[in-house]
Amino acid sequence: MMVINVGIIGATGHTGEVLIELLLNHPNVRISGLFNSGRGGGGPQIISDVFPKFKNRLDISCTKPDWAKIKKDCDLVFLALPHTVSMNFVPRLLSLGKKVIDLSADYRFANPSVYEKYYKVTHKDKANLKQAVYGLPELYRAKIKTARLLANPGCYPTSAILALAPLLAVELADKDSIVIDAKSGVSGAGKKVEKEFLFSEIQGDFRAYKVNAHQHAPEINQVLSKFSGKKLDVVFVPHLLPIERGILSTVYLKKKPGARLMAKNITELFRKFYKKEPFVRIKADGSFPRIRDVAKTNFCDIGVKDFGRTIIVISAIDNLLKGASAQAVQNMNIMYGLPEKTGLL
Repeated sequence: MMVINVGIIGATGHTGEVLIELLLNHPNVRISGLFNSGRGGGGPQIISDVFPKFKNRLDISCTKPDWAKIKKDCDLVFLALPHTVSMNFVPRLLSLGKKVIDLSADYRFANPSVYEKYYKVTHKDKANLKQAVYGLPELYRAKIKTARLLANPGCYPTSAILALAPLLAVELADKDSIVIDAKSGVSGAGKKVEKEFLFSEIQGDFRAYKVNAHQHAPEINQVLSKFSGKKLDVVFVPHLLPIERGILSTVYLKKKPGARLMAKNITELFRKFYKKEPFVRIKADGSFPRIRDVAKTNFCDIGVKDFGRTIIVISAIDNLLKGASAQAVQNMNIMYGLPEKTGLL
């Protein structure tokens, strides 16, 4: 049986914790090393002290990156790090011959100037951007199979792109009419000790933020523009829900004048497009997903409604799973030729 020796850099964050849980239950994975970013001066920590649920399941130490150990013991390394940090590690990991799955935004953009505009730093590893593969399995499975450096998609983009791809594939959508109204649980912001993410600030409240200025908007535009062959500039408005996890995206758009529906109805179009996808579920016509339906799973549930000229698509994912760690494991499975559901169902 194939065994993949896996390291995680950034193991003590939200996505690191979820990755550990998934990989412990994966029959083809051995967790060979856990590491922090090496910043901040923190010393080694036993991971089961950080996350007591791993007691007697994984009691190894999480240390600053040990390059000799990574070279010797790891086949693949997940980077569960904050944005702007991964690019400090990727060149060395690739030089050691390791496969890399990066959960940050550092390698999602083909154009470094777009990344630099939204993330407010100079990209330090432009040389490796060209070989990075965008890891959305439903659109890029063939490229993922041979990837050495995989850029795991953002959570909002995963939800929005899956909601829009079938309509753009048949040129049904008026590209200038797309509005994405998305809501996310607070875990999407990571483990930030900031006032706006304190329980007392979010409990009982609901608010929009970064209105049409969020860093995930250009990621959505880049992927959908490349997929459809037409330049898109969507309106994207994210909101913060007073819950721990989950994303619900409501997408509004107009039909392209003169466009014809090449299916019995909109729901049938989505069913045909995703018929071979193990983690996309299309709701019955006129039925719509809830966050509760997908929480703690790798599924994206989608419901659609045709109002004549207007189409509304609603998608739901777990931002920590299909929006981050579980999608990363799905990508690992593809990269190593394993069934995509392995360790995820």
